[in-house]
Amino acid sequence: MSAAELEKLKEQLEVLLEKRFVSPSVSPWGAPVLL
Repeated sequence: MSAAELEKLKEQLEVLLEKRFVSPSVSPWGAPVLL
């Protein structure tokens, strides 16, 4: 993922967190991000 894509992803995640559409995970397991 390029630096520009990573920055855009961070911006989108902040918006989704603020709107409570997503929440932080505390799981020891991860999953890739699909854009």
